[in-house]
Amino acid sequence: MNTDAPRPGQSRMRWAICGLLFMATVIAYIDRQALGYLKTTLSHEFPWWSDINYSYMTSAFQAAYAIGMFFAGGITDRLGTRKAFSIAIVLWSLAAMCPGAASTVVTFCIAMFLLGICEAANFPACIKTVAEWFPKRERALATGVFNTGANVGALLVPVAVTMLIGPLGWRLTFVALGSSGFIWLIFWLILYRQPEEHPWVSKPELDLILSDPPERVKPVPWAAVFPHRQTWAFAVAKLLTDPIWWFYLFWLPGYLQTTFKLDIHENRLPVVVAYAISSIGSAGGGWLSGAMLERGMSLNKARKMTMLICALAVLPVLYAPFSTSLWVVVSLVGLAMAAHQGWSCNLFTLASDMFPKPAVGSVTGIGGMVGSAAGVLFQLGTGRIVQLTHSYIPIFMVCGVAYVLALVVLHAMVPKLEPANLDRY
Repeated sequence: MNTDAPRPGQSRMRWAICGLLFMATVIAYIDRQALGYLKTTLSHEFPWWSDINYSYMTSAFQAAYAIGMFFAGGITDRLGTRKAFSIAIVLWSLAAMCPGAASTVVTFCIAMFLLGICEAANFPACIKTVAEWFPKRERALATGVFNTGANVGALLVPVAVTMLIGPLGWRLTFVALGSSGFIWLIFWLILYRQPEEHPWVSKPELDLILSDPPERVKPVPWAAVFPHRQTWAFAVAKLLTDPIWWFYLFWLPGYLQTTFKLDIHENRLPVVVAYAISSIGSAGGGWLSGAMLERGMSLNKARKMTMLICALAVLPVLYAPFSTSLWVVVSLVGLAMAAHQGWSCNLFTLASDMFPKPAVGSVTGIGGMVGSAAGVLFQLGTGRIVQLTHSYIPIFMVCGVAYVLALVVLHAMVPKLEPANLDRY
């Protein structure tokens, strides 16, 4: 790459890169949620299908995701985002096609396991890319923008699945959805470079990207981030709140379909509306903390105040399992999901607030691993509770209070969001 190539006038290349991260996240969520939307369809296809067996499949995904997260962050830090992301999306696109060949509990679990372990690289790579391409004051917004891809991906699943399942059948639907990652890869390889090496980044934009105080640039050993309470504050917050998001992803379509007696086509609009509402939260949460910083609020206060607002906005979901109105439930769950996304984009940003760029992928990976491991237990517990009690009330109770508890623990562990001291490494 010729780093002396002429740079155009004003540029916004960082937002084009953010757009690529957004699209990668859309693809990841389409791939992982297709099974959840086809849950009721597949229950008619296979006589062995049950809520408990379905929980094994979603748990296989989450267990693999946890294992993948354990390694993905460190691998991303070592290989760099361009190479790591390229390898990851090829592998997860192939894995996303595998459920189309499954026919037993074991083969569905294997397919979901492969998808989970390959998709684990998405968020560490995205967060590291944001840290490389955005100054701290823009990172929460950039994280919120790409994280909106989770909502858009989940929103598109009902539309894509119902369009494809008629002409293709459910098996080829998995194959068609999985193939989209290869199209993204072409644009990624063409567009992605480090900002200092990118010929399309103007001098003013590069100055903005590099406007924070100089950070450590030499590599951070992967194990070096383990002893720091900042790592575990991030991880515990993920442990308490990540399983809630996975519950909405994997169980909401089936919950609405069975509770309100909807077929797969009637279920499309409520699911789309819920995810449309939730899409507001990610960009909104990122914008809010950024706006507070622009008004002179400290980083610590801006992040935590935004997270508190999000945690309180989740609380109305406690009423959802008691409501007999479809659209009341959709509204409450949509609000809770929007609040989760606002919470999540600020939580992810804490990794780059408290650690230098060379360590961000590792910290994000550790937190994601812990959150996914908790998600495995939550998925298994949900399957048993639903099948044995035919009630979602205990699940929604946990969903309602988890965020307030997580914020209390986070604040107790890092009251000032002070950076981790990595000088000795």
